[in-house]
Amino acid sequence: MNRTETNRCSMVEQLTRLTPFAGVYPTSLDGVSVMRVDRSSERVPVLYDPSIVIVAQGRKHGYLGPHTFTYDAGNYLVLTVPLPFECETIVAPDGPFLAFSVRVDLAILSELVMKMEARGGPTLVVPAEQTVSATPMDASLSDAAVRLLECLNTPADTAVLGPQIVREILYRALCGEQGPALKSLLMMDSARNQIHRILHRLHAEYTRPVDIRALAGGVGMSVSALHHHFKAVTSTSPLRYLKTIRLHKARLLMVQDAVGASVAAEKVGYESPSQFSREFKRLFGATPVDETHRMRASLGGGQASLAQAG
Repeated sequence: MNRTETNRCSMVEQLTRLTPFAGVYPTSLDGVSVMRVDRSSERVPVLYDPSIVIVAQGRKHGYLGPHTFTYDAGNYLVLTVPLPFECETIVAPDGPFLAFSVRVDLAILSELVMKMEARGGPTLVVPAEQTVSATPMDASLSDAAVRLLECLNTPADTAVLGPQIVREILYRALCGEQGPALKSLLMMDSARNQIHRILHRLHAEYTRPVDIRALAGGVGMSVSALHHHFKAVTSTSPLRYLKTIRLHKARLLMVQDAVGASVAAEKVGYESPSQFSREFKRLFGATPVDETHRMRASLGGGQASLAQAG
């Protein structure tokens, strides 16, 4: 058994212990979550924050516009913006889908890039628009992944060792194929990063009405330029992106907080419950009530979040 496979087996063992039920579980280490899926699923809408996702067992196929990508034990996922897309989950014959995610922290990322370039490391050339991609796992990253999961066994190790291992994982990702895409997050003078700023704003202020002209003017773009650059990053329009964020947040409220559809609709910014129900069914393929029942059943009675479950 080679080093990478040994690490994978260790990750499976640790994640099995950390995820007693299906769902996405926050850990005591800020920005790190663990996830488990017990049953394969067809394409469903999901919503991920900017993160690095490392899979120990099983496979997911992602679909964003015309682009497809696969993340599994051999390929980790890098997302540079808060991004809704569609995802198909394949559960392995020998057990559930098991993975964990590390949030991309811009302060840590900036510090790492400065240190790498100050010490003669390669200058990372910013690529064309790329917000999500799967990258082959290497032994150094899998070593760090194992140590991160192991440190979650005790509070002292989590507090002392955890933040340093998170930094190492971000560093390993910067050294990999998606390093330039991660670095692009720090270049705030480009059109792409103006769009990144808008995405984070929409994600944080999703309950508020949006004025596209004001949004474009705030970053020095025309409305047509905003639409062009926004679609290049997300494969959708600003209004459709905002609508998708609202619907995902509403589903989260209905499943985790047990609120009704009309209350959830109002909380996420909808004025018309009937419009909310129509758009919800168009996105998720089911009524709010039916989708709530489906998600609760898929979580298998656990108390985990469903933010990345699918």
